[in-house]
Amino acid sequence: MITTERLRLRPLTDADTAWWVNLHADEEVSRFVGSYTPEQAAARLAAIQRQWEQRGHGLCAVELRGTGEAIGRCGLNWWEEFGETEVGWTLARAHWGHGYATEAARAVLEWGFGTLRLQQITAMIHHGNTASTTVARRLGFTRLREDTVLGRPCTVYALARDGFPPR
Repeated sequence: MITTERLRLRPLTDADTAWWVNLHADEEVSRFVGSYTPEQAAARLAAIQRQWEQRGHGLCAVELRGTGEAIGRCGLNWWEEFGETEVGWTLARAHWGHGYATEAARAVLEWGFGTLRLQQITAMIHHGNTASTTVARRLGFTRLREDTVLGRPCTVYALARDGFPPR
C-alpha cells in the first residue's frame, strides 16, 4: 500500500470488478482508456493480479484517505511488447482538477524508482489527452517516441531514475 497526504493506493483485485466497469463507463473517462464489460474487467483485473504476483507491481485503486472512496486507478504496468514499465492514471471525472493524478503518480514513481529500483518509467499517452500530457510534464517526463498502443497512436514519454524528482 502506498499513501500520500490525501490518498491511499492499494493493489486492485477481482473484488474491484463492478467498480472498474463503473469507472470506465463514463464516456469522458473512457475516451482514451476504453470501456469494459464485466467479463473484460474481470480478465483485466486477473491480469493485474498476475502482474503483482510475477513482477511485484501493478495497478492500484486510488482512494481518498479521509473517506476510503475509490476515485480512480494509478500504478505500474509492464508492457512485454515494449520491454517497458509504464505509470498510468485514470480518475473519475468528479475528481479531475484536484491534483490527485499528479499526487498518485508521483507516489508511484517514488516507489518505482526507490523501492523497485527501476531505471526508467514511461507514460504512454494517446493523442489529444492534454490533461495526461500536462500531468506527465509536471512530473518531469519528456517525449521519447511516437508509437501505437492498443491500436491507437500515442506519444510515449519517459522519465529516468536519475531525473526524478524533477529539478
